[in-house]
Amino acid sequence: MDATTLWYVLAAVLVVIGMAGVVLPALPGVPLVFGGLLLAAWAGGFEQVGAMPLVLLGALTVLSLGVDFVATAMGAKRVGASRLALVGAVIGTFAGLAAGIVGVFIGPFVGALVGELIHLRRVDGAGLGQATRVGAGTWMGILVAVVLKLGLVFAMLGVFALAWWL
Repeated sequence: MDATTLWYVLAAVLVVIGMAGVVLPALPGVPLVFGGLLLAAWAGGFEQVGAMPLVLLGALTVLSLGVDFVATAMGAKRVGASRLALVGAVIGTFAGLAAGIVGVFIGPFVGALVGELIHLRRVDGAGLGQATRVGAGTWMGILVAVVLKLGLVFAMLGVFALAWWL
């Protein structure tokens, strides 16, 4: 295997890990996809993929970072989440990583729920109902962000493929 092929393999690995990172919050998914595509362009001497497609890929990467924050915040804000609920969602996300794929999806919900309960300082029916709405709203925001980021990743792959073959 020559050096160029090795660079292409590494680029493909970065893209695959990045795509997994779109779903798994511990990995910077879209930036890893961008890094893999940039590495592939570099390995090809920027002959197939030049400056304009790379600028567009970079812009899509920056857009994905904004989408992540805005979608999650909007989901939480829509249901009236407190700051403690948002902190709880972040803590729950990282704690959920230890429980595997199920924990990744349940962790943010449980973290936001617990954070909201701590904020409300009550565990009666109304408090539990509000905390559950906040947990669900935060989780839905995260889900919307993942779907939007997946769309951006596929758009990035399309831009790269068009630049490569045209």
